[in-house]
Amino acid sequence: MEEWMRRESQKAGMAANPKPPLIFLHLLLLSILPLQITASPATQAEALVKWKNSLTPPPPSLTSWSLSNLNSLCNWTSIVCDSTGTVSEINLSGGADVNGTLAQFNFTPFLNLTRFDLSHNNLSGPILPEIGQLTELQYVSLLDNYLNGKIPYQITNLQKVWYLDLGSNLLVYPDWSKFSTMPLLTHLAFNYNELTSEFPRFILDCHNLTFLDLSQNKFNGTIPESLFTNLGKLEFLNLTDNSFQGSLSPNISHLSKLKDLRLGQNHFSGLIPEVIGAIFNLQMIEMYNNSLEGRIPSSIGQLKHLSELNLIMNSLNSTIPHELGFCTNLTFLALSTNSLIEELPLSLTNLTKIKELRLSDNSLSGLISPYFLSNWTELISLQLQNNRFSGEIPPEIGLLTKLQYLFLFNNSLSGSIPTGVGRLKDLVLLDLSQNQLSGPIPLTVWNLTNLQILQIFSNNLYGTIPPEVGNMTSLQTLDLNTNLLYGELPNTISRLGNLTTISLFDNNFSGTIPSDFGKYSSLIMVSFSYNSFSGELTPELCSSFALEVFTVNRNNFTGPLPECLRNCSKLNRVRFDGNRFNGNITNAFGVHPNLSVIYLGDNQFVGEISAEWGECESLTDLQMYRNRISGKIPVELGKLTKLQVLNLDSNQLFGEIPTVLGNLSLLLKLNLSRNHLMGEIPRSLGNLSELSNLDLSRNSLAGNIPKELGNCGKLLSLDLSNNNLLGEIPSELGNLMELQSLLDLSSNRLSGNIPQNLAKLSKLESLNVSHNQLSGEIPSSFRNMQPNQ
Repeated sequence: MEEWMRRESQKAGMAANPKPPLIFLHLLLLSILPLQITASPATQAEALVKWKNSLTPPPPSLTSWSLSNLNSLCNWTSIVCDSTGTVSEINLSGGADVNGTLAQFNFTPFLNLTRFDLSHNNLSGPILPEIGQLTELQYVSLLDNYLNGKIPYQITNLQKVWYLDLGSNLLVYPDWSKFSTMPLLTHLAFNYNELTSEFPRFILDCHNLTFLDLSQNKFNGTIPESLFTNLGKLEFLNLTDNSFQGSLSPNISHLSKLKDLRLGQNHFSGLIPEVIGAIFNLQMIEMYNNSLEGRIPSSIGQLKHLSELNLIMNSLNSTIPHELGFCTNLTFLALSTNSLIEELPLSLTNLTKIKELRLSDNSLSGLISPYFLSNWTELISLQLQNNRFSGEIPPEIGLLTKLQYLFLFNNSLSGSIPTGVGRLKDLVLLDLSQNQLSGPIPLTVWNLTNLQILQIFSNNLYGTIPPEVGNMTSLQTLDLNTNLLYGELPNTISRLGNLTTISLFDNNFSGTIPSDFGKYSSLIMVSFSYNSFSGELTPELCSSFALEVFTVNRNNFTGPLPECLRNCSKLNRVRFDGNRFNGNITNAFGVHPNLSVIYLGDNQFVGEISAEWGECESLTDLQMYRNRISGKIPVELGKLTKLQVLNLDSNQLFGEIPTVLGNLSLLLKLNLSRNHLMGEIPRSLGNLSELSNLDLSRNSLAGNIPKELGNCGKLLSLDLSNNNLLGEIPSELGNLMELQSLLDLSSNRLSGNIPQNLAKLSKLESLNVSHNQLSGEIPSSFRNMQPNQ
């Protein structure tokens, strides 16, 4: 009975589930067919051509991408196929010059793609989330484009990817919590984007990472401890130029395979962990521009493979550990801008491979040992400036024949410049300024034909500049100011065709400037101030119209100014004061939009003040005192809204003081004394709330003293003497509580009583109201004023 029931049940089941008809199998095949079609070479080719045509413009390098060339897909530029004839790699790195977006890129036909490289192009727009469909991908690089928007979390669906580089784009902060672990990932770069967040947590579970670059973003917060415990395979870690903070964990020693550690330009603080010496494979350590303090760990001496150590711009305040000399593979050592003290340890003589040594801006002291220089013969750059080194520069400096940069400025070095400096034929920049060096500049120095910058200012050097200076054909900057040099400039100095800056001020040079100086170069800065030069300024000095700074004050120059000055539109600072220049000043200058300072005082200029000065909108300091300039003060000067000093005293100016000068709200000093000015003192001058010195003395001004001057609350000195002012002294002048050096109203026609209010001027050192028509008694309140008043 049971057997019969079992058979009947089987029959019933077969009746309920009959064999599928042929039509069903046909439909099933049709449903599979689209998946096969989407991955066919033809559909891939069509997708690539469609994307190429969306680019602006379609790159010439991709001419092989054509619908007329469908059968040769695997031979298309930058395309690699697998054994089935479908695309497995797209390599458009660099030379393809791709401009456009990914918006028209159809990812669907490329499900077998293993490599997708569009690096070093000009792509913009977002990274499409559809990239997450390409689950066979192993290598993805979109490096160095202009891609923007959020990084799509779907990119972590690419579980076979071992290389992912999205660096150098404009990508912004995504929701990292949606990102999955990528177990095979060994290389990850998000550097140089606009990412802002704490450390992305998904990275901490990517245990196979050997390369991690998050530099040049805006990441913040502390470094998670799990980075050190989970990512033990890391060989390269770059967190440079972010806002990470906190102290460096001792667990950093767990990164035992690390070769390259870059933590510069963050906000790390505290001590450098002593255990860093246990990361024996380290070749590079960068921790510059943080707030690290204390000692440089002596354990660093255990890092036998270390080639670069950069700790500049921290607050390290110890001596340099002698163990550092055990790092005999060091080629780059930078400890600048800390508070390191005492002498250099002699063990540093072991650094025979050192190429760049940067120890500037500390408090290091002692002698520069000749033993150092004898062993550092591979040096390209030696930077010891801004320290307290003393003694002489050792002659062994001449052994550093590969040296290109020598900075020893701002120390206490003495003695002469070694002649061996002239053997450093590769020198590009030599700066020995601000020391106590003496003697002549060695003749050998003038044979450094590759030298571009020579700065030896602020020493006690004497002697002349020899004709050999003409050999320095690469020279761009020559700065010898503030020494005891003398003699005339040799004619050969005109040969320096690359010269842009020459600064010789505060020496004892004499004679004339060579007539063709400046003819063969584009001079930008010229400073001959405080010497005994004579003769006329050569017109070649500004013939290139490139001059920005031109200062020749306090010499014996004569004649008119060079006509080319008028066309030097880049002028910024000009000083001709204290010479014997003459000639007409009216049209000597034009419109100079960058000009901020010009001194023409103490000369014999004639002519008038041009209205064009009102167009020099950057002027802060305009001084033409003690000349023979005539005419009226142009009202256009009222347009100089940045002006802080206006000094026109001791000329032959006439007419009225322009009311518009009261618009110069930043004016600190106004001196129009010793002219022939007439009319009343403008009431608008009371608007000059920043004014500290006002001198209108020795003119022919008439009328009353404006009471509005009492609003100039920052005045330290007020001189209205030797005019024709009349009426009473305004009591409002007693409100000038900051008046200190002078209040001079003498030699006018003032009448009435001396106001009691003037006794409030408790800081005043000199008060003169003599030679007027004042009456009454001296106010009793003046008894409270200090005796020197």
